[in-house]
Amino acid sequence: MFAVMTSGTRLQRLFSDQGQSPWIDNLRRGYLSSGHLAALVARGVRGLTSNPTIFQKAIQGSAEYNEQFGRLASRGFTVEEIYWELVLDDIKGALEVFAPLYHESGGNDGFVSVEVDPMLAFDGAATLEAARRLDERVGASNVMIKIPATIDGLPAIRRMVAEGRNVNVTLIFSLQRYSDVIDAYISGLEDRLSQGNVSLSDVNSVASFFISRVDTEVDQRLEALGGEARARLKGRAAVTQGRLAYALFVEKFSGPRWQALVDRGAKPQRPLWASTSTKNPAYPDTMYVDELIGPLTVNTLPDNTLEAFDDHGRLERTVDSDLASARATWAEIADAGVDLNEAAAKLEDEGIASFQQSFVDLLGVMQEKHDSLTRG
Repeated sequence: MFAVMTSGTRLQRLFSDQGQSPWIDNLRRGYLSSGHLAALVARGVRGLTSNPTIFQKAIQGSAEYNEQFGRLASRGFTVEEIYWELVLDDIKGALEVFAPLYHESGGNDGFVSVEVDPMLAFDGAATLEAARRLDERVGASNVMIKIPATIDGLPAIRRMVAEGRNVNVTLIFSLQRYSDVIDAYISGLEDRLSQGNVSLSDVNSVASFFISRVDTEVDQRLEALGGEARARLKGRAAVTQGRLAYALFVEKFSGPRWQALVDRGAKPQRPLWASTSTKNPAYPDTMYVDELIGPLTVNTLPDNTLEAFDDHGRLERTVDSDLASARATWAEIADAGVDLNEAAAKLEDEGIASFQQSFVDLLGVMQEKHDSLTRG
């Protein structure tokens, strides 16, 4: 299916040899003005993800937004309105950079993701309305609207898909929730098909399964439990769960129910490995890329992990190399006393709280700046 190349960057060969799309997990104004993002695309980057924390760092830590901020403030825009103007200008710039790739790939790559207001994560109806408005405001075929995979968010995900909108389902930490997300996507496609003469081929989605944070949480729990066997399991939970998630992907996107949708042009919702920088310096810096390589997947990489992989990453299909071992390891972690469901729930709460705090902190800094400008 994927022709083997003998040349090209590792990022290019990750896709051409292994069928995995490397995306960049970052965006700031300077990436656009300097041509840095275009250079990344030339090296093999095939999409981009963003989140409230990324924009907090970009806007709060740079003077590149000052002129636009001041202009909007002088016109009477509120701080939150200014936030979205700044963010969407960056998103639209990135969408333009990736548009040629989107068309060349037949609409399979070249996507840019932007997240709904994180304060709405536990309000499904408000999330749906915000996601619709965001999609319509951007108005690009290669945008993906990010919606957290909370229980409250699942109906919004299904409805967005039914309306033919691209969705990046984010903050997935458990196999059960991932299964729910896949069901929401497939049901959304079925809902769309029931509307009559509509296309399924232009609906795209990814399911963002978070990786490194799982090891951070499970390792802490194993450390607290102690014992030689528990120490041996440290650093194995994240990759193991990722491989089990891939097995679930293969299982769910097969069989008569899925084939009926494929016959009408449906595309599978690709698993996207997120949070793939290693948090523990004892672990190899490309660990969460090297160990989860396989076809029809995406890995969204922070800058340092992208550079490390392009320099010395291992190009080898690994995501389904030993499923029996992955299942045994997962069971062993649970048998050691780690409550994996509790760990996943804690990670979801922390992930949402982190994005919300970034949003609140940035708006607070912007409000101070706004007040200073308007007083002057």
